[in-house]
Amino acid sequence: MGQVNLTPIQRWFFEQQYPAPHHFNQAMLLEVREAFDAALAGQVVQGWLAHHDALRLRFVRESSGWRQFNAAPDDALPFTWLDLSWLSEEEQRPAIERHAAQAQESLNLSAGPLVRVVFLHLGENRPGRLLIVIHHLAVDGVSWRVLLEDMQTASEQLRRGAAVHLPPKTTSFKYWAERLTGLAQSEELRQEADYWLTLPWTEHQALPVDYRDGHNTKASASTISTLLGVEETRALLQDVPTAYRTEINDALLTALVLSFGRLFGSHTLLVDLEGHGREDLFEDVDLSRTVGWFTSLFPVFLKLDAATAAGEALTSVKEQLRSIPRRGLGYGLLRYLCGDAPTMRALGDLPKAEMSFNYLGQFDLVFHEASPFAMATESAGPVRNLQGSRGHLLEVTGLIAGGQLRINWTFSEHVHRRETVEELAHAFLSELQALIAHCQSPDVGSYTPSDFAVFNWSQSDLDSITAIINEAADEG
Repeated sequence: MGQVNLTPIQRWFFEQQYPAPHHFNQAMLLEVREAFDAALAGQVVQGWLAHHDALRLRFVRESSGWRQFNAAPDDALPFTWLDLSWLSEEEQRPAIERHAAQAQESLNLSAGPLVRVVFLHLGENRPGRLLIVIHHLAVDGVSWRVLLEDMQTASEQLRRGAAVHLPPKTTSFKYWAERLTGLAQSEELRQEADYWLTLPWTEHQALPVDYRDGHNTKASASTISTLLGVEETRALLQDVPTAYRTEINDALLTALVLSFGRLFGSHTLLVDLEGHGREDLFEDVDLSRTVGWFTSLFPVFLKLDAATAAGEALTSVKEQLRSIPRRGLGYGLLRYLCGDAPTMRALGDLPKAEMSFNYLGQFDLVFHEASPFAMATESAGPVRNLQGSRGHLLEVTGLIAGGQLRINWTFSEHVHRRETVEELAHAFLSELQALIAHCQSPDVGSYTPSDFAVFNWSQSDLDSITAIINEAADEG
C-alpha cells in the first residue's frame, strides 16, 4: 500500500514518452487441455492480485512527472469468460485473435487494471484458450514463471476443494525500489560513473542501413526468426559453458559480434543489453518469488580483433562482460536515481545504441508434462501500440522453446531490407554453430582472469600457471 519509488527501468519507460503508454504489455495465450471452471479461474486471478502487490500498481502523471503507488485489493476482478463455441473452427481463430487484440488495448495505468485475463470457450470437445495480458510495468520474464507456477498450484488446490494457499511472499517490489534508491545515492555507487563515462565511445560505429532516410516506425516493424537444432541447443546449454566457464550470453553475443564482422567488416559493436536485474545486492532482500519489472538495461561496448579465433573471441567477450560492474545494474541507478545532476546528464548525453539484445531463458521449464496448460498457436494480439517510433533499429531476442534456441530479429522495413536481416540472422547462426563445434573439440578450454577474480591475475599469469601444471602432469 502507498507510494512506491520508480525504479530505473520504469523511469526509462516513461522517458520514452510513448503515445499510448497504457499499451505496452507482455502476454501469453494458453491452451487449456481440461474442463475449465470460470468461477475457479476467477479465484485464481483474485489470488494473484492479493498475493502479488505489483499487479495492483497504479501510475499517475503529475506536473513533476509520473508517480507510482500500490492500490488496495478490491472486488473488481479483471476476468472475462467468452463463449465462442457457436462459431465454426475456421471462424474461431480470427475471433480469438480479435478478442486478444481488444484485451491488449484495455489496460489503464491510473485506474487499473494492469492485468486482464480472458477465457475463450471453444466447445465441449475442444481445448479452450486462456489469455493473460499484463502491463510490462508490473511484470517481467521471471515474474511469468512465478505467476504460472501459482496458477497451476491454485488450480490444483481449488479442484481438490481446498482454499488457495500460495507459497510465502518474498521481498516486496516496494522495498526493493527503496533499497535501489538508497544504493543509487551512495558514494560507493557514484564511483562507478567513471566506468560508464570512459568507455571507448569514440569508436562507436553506426549500424549499416539500407534506406538512410527511412522512418523507424513501430507500424513498419517486422520479425525474422531462426532456429538452432535440438542437439546443437543441448550442446549450447551443456557443452559450451564447460569449455571456458561461460554463460549463454557470452556465446550469443560473441556470435553477434562475429556475424557483424563477417558481413560488414565491423569488429566493434555497441548494444543495449537487457539483464534480469534481480541481482544479489542486499542481505535482507529475496526476489525469488517477487513479481514486478526488474529488468536492467545498459549499454555494452564489445570489441574483437579482425582475425580472432573462435576460442579467443569467446573468452574475450566473456572477459569484457565480466568487467561490467554489478552486471550492468549500476548504469540505470546512476542514470536515473543517483541525484547528481551532472552525472545523470552526462550519462544521458552518451551515444545511444542502435541495437538491443535480450536472452529470455528457457520457456520449456514453464509447464510440466502433466500440466493442463500449453502454449497456444494463435496470436495473443499486439503487445505494443503501433503508433510512434521504435527505440532501436534492430532488436534481437532469444529464447528456448521445444528444446530449440529461437532468435528473433525485429527491424523496420523502412530502414532495412528483409534480405539484409535474413543474411545477418543466418551469419549469426553459422557463427554460433562454429563456436559450439569448437567447444566440443577435444582438449579445448582454458581459464580466464574472471574465473579467479579474487587473485587479480592477468591472462599471462594464468597461462604461466597452466603451463607449469601441464608440465608437472606430463613429468608425472
